[in-house]
Amino acid sequence: MPSYTTDEVALNERFSIKNGVFSIVGLTVVGNFASLFILKPLHGTSEEVAMLTSLPALMSIAATWIGASWLARSSEKRHFCVRSTAAARVFYLLLALTPLFVSPPLAAAVVVGLIAIMNLPQALSGLSWQSMIGDLIPSERRGEFFGRRNRAVTMVGLVATLVPGLVLQAFPVRSIPPYQVFFLLAFGFAVFEVYYLIRHVEHPEGPSASRARGLTPKMFVELLRRSEYRRFVAAALVFNLGWQMAWPLFSIYQIRDAGATGIWISAFNVAAQVSQILTYSRWGRLAERFGNTFMLAVACFGMALTPLLTVLSPNLPYLTFVNFISGLFFAGLALLQFNHLLEVCPEQERTAYIAHFNILIGLVGFVAPQLGVALLALVHMTLAMSISSALRMVATGMLLWTASRHRRDGRDTWDNSPGSAAP
Repeated sequence: MPSYTTDEVALNERFSIKNGVFSIVGLTVVGNFASLFILKPLHGTSEEVAMLTSLPALMSIAATWIGASWLARSSEKRHFCVRSTAAARVFYLLLALTPLFVSPPLAAAVVVGLIAIMNLPQALSGLSWQSMIGDLIPSERRGEFFGRRNRAVTMVGLVATLVPGLVLQAFPVRSIPPYQVFFLLAFGFAVFEVYYLIRHVEHPEGPSASRARGLTPKMFVELLRRSEYRRFVAAALVFNLGWQMAWPLFSIYQIRDAGATGIWISAFNVAAQVSQILTYSRWGRLAERFGNTFMLAVACFGMALTPLLTVLSPNLPYLTFVNFISGLFFAGLALLQFNHLLEVCPEQERTAYIAHFNILIGLVGFVAPQLGVALLALVHMTLAMSISSALRMVATGMLLWTASRHRRDGRDTWDNSPGSAAP
């Protein structure tokens, strides 16, 4: 694997932070307001909101499997990442244009379909970026770097959440043009996102220099023989099942049960983002002190409380406070989970392991939202949210068990050498 000078690492960190800052604008606008756009102006249904989560996950699975093989054969991950990111961002423009050619409620289904298809190049972009950044940023720099990057990205994401919410509040709830304007602005910011991605410094490997392989069906099972990775994946799958099954439930509860408008959706997200900004660096320091696995378990425990706290009251200021509390723990989850994944992946097989992990999480992401909506049709919201909390709590216990094993062994990180994949 090519080595990078101190100046090159610093340059890549700076460009990566700028890339993240511009990317978060579009991701925030689409991620935070797509459900409201579909439910209100486009007259969509709860099932379409659930599909807004499930279909993109299904697309991501296919793209990640194919992309792992493409990326393994590519000597320049940066170029692969640039092309896939640019392709994904074109969909912001298509979302803005859709209401001009398709009328509600059919437009709601078209928007869901576009967001789903968008996740084909988006998954390739995410996979290649994760693999690339693992090469460009040394392991000893990742904690501090991701802390700074996440903090900067979240601060911009806060503005990208607050401004649309305030603007939407000034328009009728079913007005379409404001959403179109924000999708167009997201596309404009995406141009700079791609520009700073291009400016990363990468030393390409020759085809013969890389021992990386694409992800094959046989490898899909073989990778689970690595005990450290297998334990991490098991806990992540259980947590994500409990986490993602509640995503459509939160949207439905906040918009329909609590009557949240655009400004309140912004308030929820701003509250979560403020707490993330305040705590990103603290999670990194606590992980250095108490261990990455233990602090990841603490983050999952806090996230397990969120569904139960949410359904205690439909009061909008109270829900804003709950989102603030949730953000405290989400900061730890966002920072520590990816670091954890890089730790348990051998460097020579990093792309295959990341793809493997993303595919498994994608499968859960496809099933979980549908399970959440199906549960809501059978039971009341409180019980559905309680099941979500219970699954998250089980994952917390699994991580605590893993942390106790590491403590007994006197370690919290793993040997990344190729020979350490003992079952």
